[in-house]
Amino acid sequence: MAGIDLHHNLGQSQVLSPQMRQSLEVLQANSLELGQILQQALLTNPVLEIDRNDEQLEEITTPDAEHDMETLSNLDDDFRELSITENRTASTTSDDQAKRDHLYNSIVSPETLQQHLLSQLALAALPDETKQIATLLIGYINDRGFFETSLEDIAIANNIPLRVIERAQAALQNFDPAGVAAIDLTESLLIQLAKRDLLGSLEYRIVSEQLDNLARKRIPEIARKLGVTTEAINQAAETIATLTPDPGAEFDPTSNPHITADLVVAKNAADEWEVRLTNDNIPDIGISNAYKDLMASTDDNTARQYLRDQIRDGKILIRSVSQRQETLYKLALELVKRQPEFFEKGPKALKPLTMNDIAASIEVHPATISRAVAGKYILTPHGLFELRTFFTTGFTSDKGKEVSNTGIRETIQQLIAEENTQKPLSDSAIEKILKEKGLTVARRTIAKYRDQLNILPSHLRKQF
Repeated sequence: MAGIDLHHNLGQSQVLSPQMRQSLEVLQANSLELGQILQQALLTNPVLEIDRNDEQLEEITTPDAEHDMETLSNLDDDFRELSITENRTASTTSDDQAKRDHLYNSIVSPETLQQHLLSQLALAALPDETKQIATLLIGYINDRGFFETSLEDIAIANNIPLRVIERAQAALQNFDPAGVAAIDLTESLLIQLAKRDLLGSLEYRIVSEQLDNLARKRIPEIARKLGVTTEAINQAAETIATLTPDPGAEFDPTSNPHITADLVVAKNAADEWEVRLTNDNIPDIGISNAYKDLMASTDDNTARQYLRDQIRDGKILIRSVSQRQETLYKLALELVKRQPEFFEKGPKALKPLTMNDIAASIEVHPATISRAVAGKYILTPHGLFELRTFFTTGFTSDKGKEVSNTGIRETIQQLIAEENTQKPLSDSAIEKILKEKGLTVARRTIAKYRDQLNILPSHLRKQF
């Protein structure tokens, strides 16, 4: 037929079922967020109740059957009417009310940077392989928004081609906040400039070629090297100053006064390390037997289907919570097994460890580990640590001892803390000291770690 064009568009996309989305949401949530998810479920799904273990449920008066069926059929306002017809308000204790008031009055736990990135990734139109690798990479991004480990090391540690890693990194760099998923400050600033359509601009040239001189306010030298006026440099510097050197700052977990540990590792009476799930803020929920009986006894097909759906949804939620807890527990047990020196001596004793290693041990996908550690904390004898802290590449000493990047940073920080402030240690001097300890660490790597620790170069640390 004239004037009519027919087009076939073939594409492949991954659609997550509501059950899968809920399972991922539960896995990614920290204990406070999970508590809020479960409290919300208790308010919206009438068949769910807090499991009081050995406590006997208060007897529920049987309502008028006709009125009950009418109520159950009205799905628009099911929970409110079910509460009335089942006389559930009569069984509400002062303890229940206090918990509910606490829920309403509590501060909502802020979203972590890693959770923010995972949420965007779930909605991104990307190939499945890229999504899986990007999920893995998010686990390596620190709270500032940068990779603490080089892409080459991540590729080697996880046996993934570097080009695949770089493709996933490029996808993450399109996410919010601007400048995230960069290797260092320079790359982050360049990403931010590119998003402002300033690719190839004077600002872009200054950041890519003269950022060190700009930090030292050597404006005339920058102008001479780039062949422009000092006025142009000053104007460009004002634009650069509006960029953020810390893209993850708005998601800084240390600004959240309600951080609680999801896991605790401590020694028991037998002087052995023991792992415990805190279950803080997480109510133990179950399916009400009263509603199971009601579903079995009612002759109303609409009511029966409604109750069947609610019970199914409740079981899916309970199963998701159980799987989350089991994954976290197994993960922590594996950390204790693989990092015994950390729990004895502290962060300096951390050994290199990848999410791939743990995933293989507990038989889950590395992306599951990345989601499981997002925003989660573990309480140890050496303080509260984010689970992501335990996953890092590292170095092998001349004697064959493995030392993580975290351990190297701790050593650098300690060396600088103990230095003579009139003769501060240069990066080359630190490189020499580490070599004497049997650790070969490149000077540029030391400079990168020093920058991550927010420690100035030696000539700016010198005191007279």
